[in-house]
Amino acid sequence: MPKVVIKKDGKKETFVKEKIVVSALKTGAPVDLAREIAEKIEKQAKKEIKTSEIRKNVLDKLKVYNPELPKRWFSYDKNVKRLHKYMY
Repeated sequence: MPKVVIKKDGKKETFVKEKIVVSALKTGAPVDLAREIAEKIEKQAKKEIKTSEIRKNVLDKLKVYNPELPKRWFSYDKNVKRLHKYMY
């Protein structure tokens, strides 16, 4: 059974690790790191995972690699996706 992502509005969708890879790449993360992060999240034992948990995992791992990368993600998120509610 595929992993399920629970969106902010409660809707559920199939986990697609490429979405994590793309988000990480948009911060300037190297491809290998982006894939590694996505694979670690995919391999978690949970069958369902909230988008907020995915975001926190991704940002924590990016921060370990380079403290500037989470800042870049927030800049991208704010300017492109127009989401202003996240504080890290």
